[in-house]
Order: sequence, then C-alpha cells, then structure tokens
Amino acid sequence: MEKRFLTANSAAHLLVDAVCASAVVSASAADLLTVFILYNTFAFSTQCVLGLLTDRYGHCRILAPAACFWVALCGALPLQATWIAVMIGLGNSLFHVSAGSTVMEISDGRAAPLGFFVAPGALGVFAGKVFPRFRTVFCILLTLTALWLLAEYRLERKQPVSVPDEEEPTREYLGMALLLLLAVMTRAIGGSVAVISRQLMTWQNALLIFTVFAGKSLGGIISDRIGIRKMTGISLPIAAILILITGRSFTAGTVGQFLLNLSMPVTLFLIYRCLPKAPGFSFGLAASALWPGTLIGNYISISEKIRTALLLFCFGISLVSILYSERKISHEKSN
Repeated sequence: MEKRFLTANSAAHLLVDAVCASAVVSASAADLLTVFILYNTFAFSTQCVLGLLTDRYGHCRILAPAACFWVALCGALPLQATWIAVMIGLGNSLFHVSAGSTVMEISDGRAAPLGFFVAPGALGVFAGKVFPRFRTVFCILLTLTALWLLAEYRLERKQPVSVPDEEEPTREYLGMALLLLLAVMTRAIGGSVAVISRQLMTWQNALLIFTVFAGKSLGGIISDRIGIRKMTGISLPIAAILILITGRSFTAGTVGQFLLNLSMPVTLFLIYRCLPKAPGFSFGLAASALWPGTLIGNYISISEKIRTALLLFCFGISLVSILYSERKISHEKSN
C-alpha cells in the first residue's frame, strides 16, 4: 500500500507541475512576467501556511487528489492569465504539502521516499515548458491520477505515522530547522547563480533536467546507505568546484547539478526530523525558503569574482548547516 501511495503521489507530482508550467508559459508576452511571479509566489510562499492547516486538520490523503482535480480544472478552463496563475498556484501549493505530508509519514525514517516524490517535479516542469500545447492531455492524465489516488485512499483509510512517540519540538530543534531553511535558501541562491551562460540546445536542457531528477531521486537512497554526513561531505564540495566552471564546461555544470541535488531530499528529511509532528509545515517551510533564494540567485547582478565568492559562501553555509544539524539530531535521538 505504501509503495502504491508513493508511486501515485510521485506521478501526480509530475503531472501537477506539467499542467502548471504549461499554463504559465502559455501566457502572452505582456503578461508572462506577472504570471510567472504570481504563480511562483502562490505556489511556494503559501506552502508553510497551508502546511500548518493540513497538520491541524489532517485529511491529507483526500486533499492531495482534491488538489489534483483543482489544478486540472484550472488548467482546462479558459480563465484570464493572472487568475490562472493565482488559482493554479494555490492548487499546486496544496498538493505539495498534502502529498508531501503523506510521503513523510510513510517514509519509515528513510530519506529515499522523499527523493522519489520530489524528483518527478523537475520532469513535469520541463514537459510543461517544452510542450505547452499538450496542456489538455496533461489535465486529463492528472484527473486519472487523482482517481488513482482516491482509489488507494479508499483501500486503506488508516493514516500511518512514522514517528508516533516524539516529544514536542524544543527550542533547539526549532533552531536547527531554521538553520536547515538557511541551507535550502543558500543552495537555491548558489544553484541559480551558477547558470550555464551559453544558450543550450533542447537535448542539453533535457539532459540537465534529467540530471536534476536523478540527483533528487538518488540522494535519499545514497544517504540511507552510506549516511547523510558522508554523502553531503563529499558531494557538496565537489559540486561547488564543478559549478564554478559551469560557464566553460557543460559537462562539469551537469555533473555539478547532479551532486548539488543529492542533498535536496536530505535537507527535507532533516527538517521533518526536527518537526516530526508537523509534516505539512516541514514540507511547506522548505518550499517557502526555496522561492526567495531562487529569486535572489536569478536576478542578482554581480561580477565574476563576487559570483565565485558568493557561490562558495552559499555552498559552504549549506554544507555546514546540514552536517551540524544531522549531528545534533542524531545525537539527541540516540539519547
């Protein structure tokens, strides 16, 4: 049952992001920037608030397919562009926190399920951007996937919780959660600053997106096998070095993005370890920190020397935050 839930939610994640991306890029040139900002603000920045509500009232396994139906409906209706951005953004936000909560609760103390869930989003965004004319097809497939989620829910209404006997989060745990949010934001800044400067061909963009997908998918598996500290301590420094030469080498940038994204499910997993009674809020906090970091990285204008220093600083902060938090959490949980 848990594997089927994970598979269904992962497929829904891909299709939700495909519908949303195709709707955003279909806006007219005059509305595109406004639609882009509105969509991402409502899709990301509202997740912490909606996460609090899902933690308070529950029913995440019903809310996830409901959000899928909402996104499919908004994507299919001929609404004005800015209204689509707001409504589809809120649907995207609700899906992420509700489905993300379910995945966290069935993860059984492992990071791998989180990686499997978050990774397909990259493929969905790429599909929506490259094939916006297939939005109707994406909406139909998303509706069918929502029905699949409902069927899985009806088979087992009981909602398992992976960490049932945790104490209320202490001030120290809350501080570590904030430190991990800093890791999310700085990683987003570093990843956005380190864009490949030259124009990429379609196959190169596809390879880069697949690399991001592979990194997020494998990050949880590798960390479960060899440990978070070992994986992060190796992958992030090498990622920083490779991404520094992204502008001169597409191959180096691609491998660097793979190594960088290995830490994504790990950070999400650690935030949940800090706030085990608030899976929706944990997931929403990470998303809320991602959007401002991406904005800063995309729109900051700096020289090459400052760019290098900023990138090293961001990756260094991310590395230290993850290693310190993992050590503290592991020590506290073992006592």
